[in-house]
Amino acid sequence: MKDLPTAPPVQTYDSGDGPLAYLDTGPRTARPLVLLHTGFTDHTQFAGLVPALARRHRVIAPDTRGHGRSANASRPFRQTDDLAALLRHLDLGERAVLVGVSMGALIALDTVLEHPDLVRALVVSGRGLREPDLGDPWSSALQRAQENALRSGDIPAWLDAFAQWIPGPARTLADMDEDLVRQVRESALRTLMKHTPDEPDHLVPVPDAAARAKEITVPVLAVNGALDAPGLLATVDALAAEVPDGRTATIDGVGHYVTMEAPEEFAALLEEFLLEIDAMDGDKDGDRGRDGRQATQ
Repeated sequence: MKDLPTAPPVQTYDSGDGPLAYLDTGPRTARPLVLLHTGFTDHTQFAGLVPALARRHRVIAPDTRGHGRSANASRPFRQTDDLAALLRHLDLGERAVLVGVSMGALIALDTVLEHPDLVRALVVSGRGLREPDLGDPWSSALQRAQENALRSGDIPAWLDAFAQWIPGPARTLADMDEDLVRQVRESALRTLMKHTPDEPDHLVPVPDAAARAKEITVPVLAVNGALDAPGLLATVDALAAEVPDGRTATIDGVGHYVTMEAPEEFAALLEEFLLEIDAMDGDKDGDRGRDGRQATQ
């Protein structure tokens, strides 16, 4: 990985059940992009993506409750409601484009279903409709290793197993950028150490999300890493096929952490998609702000 620029400071707001952390950078009048991270990581997953996007867009990257610097839950909650509360707290003045990877993709889908007034479009990667079929030998062995490590309290073994999702079934960790692997492992460890084995699970799922896919009328772009686990890729393809306005793109040579392995390619696909949305909205030049002013370059 390239050396990353100094990150903007993280802010927090009071959610009513502890502080939730988020990054908010870029021109205030530009289109809001919300970056939603994978499970067990945090907003630092997007460190290689944010600087380029923030030149022309307002970029918001929260730490999901119980992850990173955000508080753990002490009562039942829905991730989509936390996100909606943050966006309303920021008073963006327009609908946001939600960009979610894996767990973040599921939060994005839930939010467009439960809070459609907040969402202009979706970009998802790593997860889509329904639970993935992870019955193949590689995925099954990996899940068993993680479960066994947690059951025995062996944190290093859990991290070793968790890290295998980075290369996917076609590569090994030896093929990966060492800094990328370190970043994923460190963020996962930070999140894991916030929790205890006997901690109650307060997360409340959104019911029937898959069955409601046809309610998603905003444009949806699914960006797949070609080397991701097949069961995960199938859920993303199913989403793009089910929604009224869905399309897919594939980045070769990368896996589940597509925004970390290929930030430039991902950003290029995202910007092309945003130009399509601008054209739909009657602003074809792409240099738009909330008040029609050109975004700061």
